[in-house]
Amino acid sequence: MTAWKRVRAAGGVAVAVTAAVLVGASPAAASGDYSGLAFVRGGSGFSDDWNDEGILSTSRHASSNATCLWQKILWADGHLAWNEIDGAFGDRTKQATIAWQRAYVGSADGVVGKDTFGKAGQWLKDTDGNGSVDTYQGSGGRSFAVSRDGDGDYTFYDRNGDKRVAGYNYETCG
Repeated sequence: MTAWKRVRAAGGVAVAVTAAVLVGASPAAASGDYSGLAFVRGGSGFSDDWNDEGILSTSRHASSNATCLWQKILWADGHLAWNEIDGAFGDRTKQATIAWQRAYVGSADGVVGKDTFGKAGQWLKDTDGNGSVDTYQGSGGRSFAVSRDGDGDYTFYDRNGDKRVAGYNYETCG
């Protein structure tokens, strides 16, 4: 085989391997498990925005801004301390999630999926009356600002006061 044919054959193998990897990778595995989206997202009315969100657990999206948003929910509902909002879904966040699920969902496994996220979505509020979500009103007497940007992606302020987008694939709120 000539050198040129070996180079062409190696290039063909590289293209085939790359194509196989791209076809096998699903966006749902990398992002919102039910929606396939990279961010906690909503559209039109906000009452059902969180019914198709991704899974958060000690092994799924464990370090992410979506986890940070979930921890703020746990804080607002009295299940997590302010200084525990760090964007890392560890044992303490799992314990708090189990307590939250027992209080609001009934069954508890410590994994945040569409049922748990969907239940939390019931406490999204429009407190200024303009038709857009602006607050998560927790049952623990606490609330925090949360909104959707122009693309429908949910934004919130982390514990340092920095505005963050609730993404599944990165963590900047720690």
